[in-house]
Amino acid sequence: MFLAALSFAYFAKALSGSYMKSTITQLERRFDIPSYLIGIIDGSFEIGNLLVIAFVSYFCAKLHRPKIIAVGCILMSFGTFLIAMPHFIIGRYKIETSIRSSVNSTNNLSPCPASSPESLRAGDRPSILVSMWIYVLVGNILRGIGETPVQPLGISYIDDYAQSDNAALYIGCVQTISIIGPVFGYLLGSLCAKIYVDIGYVDMETITITPGDARWVGAWWLGYLIAGAITLMSAVPFWFLPKSLPMPVEKHDTNCTPEQTRFIKDSPEFVPTLKSLLGNPVYTIYLCVTIVQFNSLIGMVTYKPKYIEQHYGQSASKANFLMGMINIPAVALGMFSGGVVMKKYKLSIMGAAKFAFGTSLLGYFLSLLFFAMGCENAKVAGITVSYSGLGGLSYQEQSLISDCNSDCSCTSREWDPVCGENGITYVSPCLAGCNSSTGSGKNTVFNNCKCLAVANTQPGNLTASLGQCPHRDSCEKVFPYFLAMSVLSSFIISLGGTPGFMLLVRCIKPELKSLALGIHTLATRTLAGIPAPIYFGAIIDTTCLKWGYKMCGGRGACRIYDTSGLASEFYQTFSLQNNIDSFSTPHPHPPLHQTTVGALPII
Repeated sequence: MFLAALSFAYFAKALSGSYMKSTITQLERRFDIPSYLIGIIDGSFEIGNLLVIAFVSYFCAKLHRPKIIAVGCILMSFGTFLIAMPHFIIGRYKIETSIRSSVNSTNNLSPCPASSPESLRAGDRPSILVSMWIYVLVGNILRGIGETPVQPLGISYIDDYAQSDNAALYIGCVQTISIIGPVFGYLLGSLCAKIYVDIGYVDMETITITPGDARWVGAWWLGYLIAGAITLMSAVPFWFLPKSLPMPVEKHDTNCTPEQTRFIKDSPEFVPTLKSLLGNPVYTIYLCVTIVQFNSLIGMVTYKPKYIEQHYGQSASKANFLMGMINIPAVALGMFSGGVVMKKYKLSIMGAAKFAFGTSLLGYFLSLLFFAMGCENAKVAGITVSYSGLGGLSYQEQSLISDCNSDCSCTSREWDPVCGENGITYVSPCLAGCNSSTGSGKNTVFNNCKCLAVANTQPGNLTASLGQCPHRDSCEKVFPYFLAMSVLSSFIISLGGTPGFMLLVRCIKPELKSLALGIHTLATRTLAGIPAPIYFGAIIDTTCLKWGYKMCGGRGACRIYDTSGLASEFYQTFSLQNNIDSFSTPHPHPPLHQTTVGALPII
């Protein structure tokens, strides 16, 4: 019963954590915040975890462990519900648009305002800016605090009361269930991203954007309510479990083993023990390498769906679906296969080091191929190309104004793109020089768009439709190759995960093993889990070509990125870190302590 309850708790926390990753772009757009701020929110989970990990692991181990885990699950659930709270107090989502209703008719639209839109909207701006994303930040910190007791208390409970032969199998089952959680988390993110954020409160016929639009916000809050409910359910069984179970026969002897005796005797001398551990060159190099590799992994997992959206023009729903159904299973299969290879070929420590080195090196070379799978920037008049259609434009806000749209009092701050029949995207109908429109909702067509004539080499109707122009066919053809290479590289890099972990536990003295694993976990969470989403997000922000603006003033979320620059920055950082990992794989030197320990897969 405890094994089933703990497996469900692992599933719930993995599901909510991966769902958080899947809503990155939705939160950016809903709260009008840049990527680096989303990185801070994402890393706040690790902050909450680190705040109480030492206290929980030491003091709570002496209390009723199942009930402490139940309290942690309830706290995780409360934090998840808190993340969804802003949706119910922030009001309806207002789509950024420059379209104004005509004075003479409520059916026709006037894309060309007679006065500046900023002056028309000045009275709508709230006097006080409430940063609702603070609720998301606090909720994620509470999730991190609540997650803390699940692993140390749960695993120690199994180890204490399960037979020695079965403990490793039970722990393996729990870890396997935790791998399934992210798959369902991303699938839930895919489903919710298809649903409009204010579903049930607005007439969907009046919504003029599609899920592929840069302004689309899905029902991000719905997934948090579902994840919170599942997490709350996972707390129930623990309340009915006893504080202790009958001790297995082989554990009735209360005398400490020689290894435990050495550890207890040496534990008061913490500083000399830590110095001895960090003086091990293999451990120290491996620790540095895994910190670099975890930075790469966490940055990649956090922003890869966003990269697929921006670079290949896919919707958030499809990007999350691909992460859940293709990438995550490839990682899980790679880690499992690495363990099988170690067991089948009985790899020594030297063999494990060489195997981990080979997979990292091959993964590095494969990551270089992503540079050949890029797409050109979308043609956006005044941003990536001039109004005449020529490339090489250096974007400035003044470049959006041209002779063809100077008759209208257009704002250059809004993002309401239309696709001209010439294949060029214009920032708004007003900036496209459109004078009239027909149709309604998503079927609105803008007519007499004077700026289209500037780039048209052949006479046409000078019409434009809502939304950005689709990506070129060449980009659509590259995307399947990108997916295939992404799956292959994820699998190969993950192959070295289990052998690398075995290298960690076997290159140190047996009595230092627990301390070594604790320092490893602390270092990777502090130096990778927290900073990686922040600086990856800051790097992505540097490639933004046009920022949105909040209704209450100030810069909002990015509307369009320099996709060639985004690919370069994203994969240069990833490849550099993989390169460091490949060429820094520690070379074990004797004597090595061949202590057999079951490696736990870590995602």
